[in-house]
Amino acid sequence: MTNSWADFETAEPDFAEGVRDRFGKYTHHVLGTLRRDGSPRLTGIEVTFRFGELWLGMMPNSRKALDLRRDPRFAVHANPGSGTSMADGDVRVGGRAVEVTDPEVRVRFQEAVEAPEPFHLFRAELTEIARVGVEGDELVVQAWQPGRGLRTVRRR
Repeated sequence: MTNSWADFETAEPDFAEGVRDRFGKYTHHVLGTLRRDGSPRLTGIEVTFRFGELWLGMMPNSRKALDLRRDPRFAVHANPGSGTSMADGDVRVGGRAVEVTDPEVRVRFQEAVEAPEPFHLFRAELTEIARVGVEGDELVVQAWQPGRGLRTVRRR
């Protein structure tokens, strides 16, 4: 099953490029995790695309890291920016966060992004990527899931 960022890029290169570009416009985004009682928690996060993966790095023992260790389901929403324009669309990635403990991978990541030690590092296993945008007088919803491919719905 397709679930890495590289697999997604291979399956849907144009859509993947647009999603990555949308995340690249801003540094800070919004991460949704699940608290111990099952209620949602929203926190800020920086996402990184490296080595064919979407990475989530965070401070040690942060609430979001502890949430992901307990329940790996997450959604990360690209910063919508300022103003009311939807020119770049609204982008969200959902999946499961897999904590990376392999020292070689952590060092490679740390050197690439100059991350301070200590930190938690999670690799995203993708379950859904969605983009909502406006084209002319239509609302365009694009959604991709492993094994289902890209679906596009247009609404007036």
